[in-house]
Amino acid sequence: MEQLMEHLVRHAVTTIRERFWEPLSLEELARGAMVSKYHFLRVFTKVTGVTPGRFLCAVRLQEAKVLLLGTRLTVADIAVRVGYSSTGSFTRRFTELVGLSPTRYRMLSLAPPVPEPPVSQPDMPAAGPVPRASGTVTGLLHTTTNTTNTGGGGRAVRVGVFASPLLQGAPVRLVHARAPGHFTLDGVPAGVWYVHAVTRPRPPAAGTAPPVRLTAAAGPVRVKDGAARRLELTLSAPDWSRPPVLCALMDLAPHPAAA
Repeated sequence: MEQLMEHLVRHAVTTIRERFWEPLSLEELARGAMVSKYHFLRVFTKVTGVTPGRFLCAVRLQEAKVLLLGTRLTVADIAVRVGYSSTGSFTRRFTELVGLSPTRYRMLSLAPPVPEPPVSQPDMPAAGPVPRASGTVTGLLHTTTNTTNTGGGGRAVRVGVFASPLLQGAPVRLVHARAPGHFTLDGVPAGVWYVHAVTRPRPPAAGTAPPVRLTAAAGPVRVKDGAARRLELTLSAPDWSRPPVLCALMDLAPHPAAA
């Protein structure tokens, strides 16, 4: 039964990735999997951690990011190419989930990168008022890949606390760490959160493909007043079931206005 569920969801994810610009509906995806839409919704969410609609939105915005960085297409043209009929709707959605407007995202990607901040230095994004801080999330970072060729100190990693199981929007807390190694997120508001870790983007060596970025997530994580939660996160290459990384603070190389 579990293998059948995975097969159904994998087929749907493939459809989303190959036809993301089309107006795909829950009903159409369920028909492709040959199950009822209610059963499909439950199975898809269980396997991927998000609904089909949120997965589709993440794939569309990831493609928009690729087009913003790799082409000179206008924002309006990119919106149409990734399945939005309204430039305004696309811009609002992109800004909400990526954390920067499409124009700002493109501009920052062209700026010269700056060095990664020191390990464990907090980086508080300007994302509006932050709830009263009260708890701490700390833990260990591991990787499933060899890190001996990264200068002896492992991989640079950003660890953030988010409201969503998707890596989207702005984190309420963000620190810089290394894997393998420790991390500490102080002043985390009381509530239920998701902790995401992503290795820093690195330029590819001449004639090679870009290095695979490693990710890890934990949650839901409940943080209480004055309490500390300890986690262990193992970063690995994303598999087919993981939605793309949307958050610009976790995605872009460090820049003067974003680091």
